[in-house]
Amino acid sequence: MSSPHSAVPTAVSVPSPPAPVAAPASSPAGSSATGSSAAAPTVAELMDFVRDTARDEALIASLPLDPEGRTWIRLDGPGGSEAWLIGWPPGTGTGWHDHADSFGAFTTASGALKEHSLAVRLPTDGWKTLELTEGVDRSRVLATGQGRAFGQNHVHEVLNESTDTHAVSVHAYYPPLPRIRRFSRTGAVLRLEQTERPEDWQ
Repeated sequence: MSSPHSAVPTAVSVPSPPAPVAAPASSPAGSSATGSSAAAPTVAELMDFVRDTARDEALIASLPLDPEGRTWIRLDGPGGSEAWLIGWPPGTGTGWHDHADSFGAFTTASGALKEHSLAVRLPTDGWKTLELTEGVDRSRVLATGQGRAFGQNHVHEVLNESTDTHAVSVHAYYPPLPRIRRFSRTGAVLRLEQTERPEDWQ
């Protein structure tokens, strides 16, 4: 699997972002950034990082954009966190997923993204199908400069619904993603389809 954020591996990996913002990682699920002895970052610190990074116009402009699939650059996140700059062509999205034991934050640096999420805590393991109750769906549009933080086991999908404009966003997770669970949804029924781990992204 080529990307921790794509339900279908259509994104084009950017092999080497410009220094000094990038850690020397070659895949979207490599080891955490150097500095693992640093104190673990808080959610607020991750939010500050993605907001500050999203304002770096030179960095945002350095991301090659592809009309067919998402592109990304690995960033050096705070406190050993896993961080990414991601480009979203019009009409692309992640599909339903969570980040398991990691919490995180993301901010839209250009364009707009839409997030659909579930206001419910799912069982961590041992299930294949769940029926969701009414009232758990949440949706928000995150325009340029807007973002959000989230806790562990946050289930969502992120979309660029524009028909003609790329979006770019900055994401950070801690601890570095140990796994991603992918789901399909039919009405109120959520089904666990796949669990991916870092070795699947090499």
